[in-house]
Amino acid sequence: MIKSINPYTNETIEKFKQDSKSTLSKKIKLADKTFQTWSKTDYARKKTLMLQLAKELKKNKNDYALAITREMGKPISQAVAEIEKCAWVCEYYAANAKSQLKPIEIKTDAKKSYVRFDPIGAVLAVMPWNYPFWQVFRFAVPSLMAGNVCLLKHSTNVMRSAENIQQAFLNAGFPEGCFQNLIIKSSKVEDVIRNKRVKAVTLTGSKAAGSSVASIAAEEIKKSVLELGGSNALVVFEDAKMDETIKTCVQARFQNTGQSCIAGKRLLVHESIYLDFIEGFITEVRELKSGSPEDEDTFIGVMASEKLAKELEAQLTSSVEKGAKVILGGKRSKAYFEPTVVINVNKKSPLFEEETFGPVMAVTSFKTDMEALDLINRSKFGLGVSIFTADLERAKAMVPHIEDGAVFINEMVKSDPRLPFGGTKESGFGRELSSFGIHEFVNKKTVYIK
Repeated sequence: MIKSINPYTNETIEKFKQDSKSTLSKKIKLADKTFQTWSKTDYARKKTLMLQLAKELKKNKNDYALAITREMGKPISQAVAEIEKCAWVCEYYAANAKSQLKPIEIKTDAKKSYVRFDPIGAVLAVMPWNYPFWQVFRFAVPSLMAGNVCLLKHSTNVMRSAENIQQAFLNAGFPEGCFQNLIIKSSKVEDVIRNKRVKAVTLTGSKAAGSSVASIAAEEIKKSVLELGGSNALVVFEDAKMDETIKTCVQARFQNTGQSCIAGKRLLVHESIYLDFIEGFITEVRELKSGSPEDEDTFIGVMASEKLAKELEAQLTSSVEKGAKVILGGKRSKAYFEPTVVINVNKKSPLFEEETFGPVMAVTSFKTDMEALDLINRSKFGLGVSIFTADLERAKAMVPHIEDGAVFINEMVKSDPRLPFGGTKESGFGRELSSFGIHEFVNKKTVYIK
């Protein structure tokens, strides 16, 4: 049995029976059978269903959000916002998928030549627990609008959310088999990828999981997209709007209790404003309310498990041993970790070199633009960077030299249905969202007519 455990109370919420080999086989066969008809479904019908799905999410957002909160500890107000964002991505692709999938004519010596975008079949998604709805929807919605069908292998600690997602698609009227949740553990993923009816795989998760999934897919000559870890830099120059930037940086680091790939984890502050900025930053962090994730005004809940909190604690301890200094927080109680601010974080510290998945901000100062660029690019990750400055030309001049997949100026890095999302280096490859995302799992077919 797969157990769903509330990290705040440590109580078992629900148990789920794993799919047997026979059940798993039936689900994959159903996906393949459904694809034969779904791939031929006209755009108007797909649009109608997608808009119905958006309504379903809005209608039941409180119930879906409460399941998220109880399974992985996300503060309830943030869980509701997650469901609302999923409705947005449904509405976005309902409005835009038709133009994004329209054949592109290319002038050649042919009478007519063009590229069309055809669906490829069943796509497997291996998804994490930290945004249990959003990370599934940002894959599933464009995939379905492109004519594919979806199989979900979700993190085992959010299986109720996985089941709720499947039910939401059914409630909206999608044919059975368009979207199916596989109740399996990670040990079964390889078998699913190697199944001839599964045509591609996407994963959001750790480097180890991504490397394993991508290598299996490569052996089978199947497409894969990886969205892995991040250690985003928040770069604050001396001319940044102090109060506004502080609020944005606090939000960037501590929302979802710091458990986000795109959280701003390394705060790089120009030395001329360093002391004033840190003082203001600490003041703002102290205002964050910790408490029960089910309370509307809670901003910092618990981490998804005590194990994860202990891993973060070990990273903090090791960094302190290497010279870092805790100036706020730093204490853990079971799965709860205090909002923590650490200064004097050097380039060899785990808080700088590794991904920290929790409410700890690592602070480093810099003197010049070149030093800031060096600190940004020194990370083995490349998901996103935020630059805060009043001099937009200065910021834009830095953009070509930044190795990450996204640069946000005077704003925190965030995923937006209208913009491509993905990273470089150990943050993975491929893109989600926008037209780039919907084109990941299609056959870009060249047609030449003499």
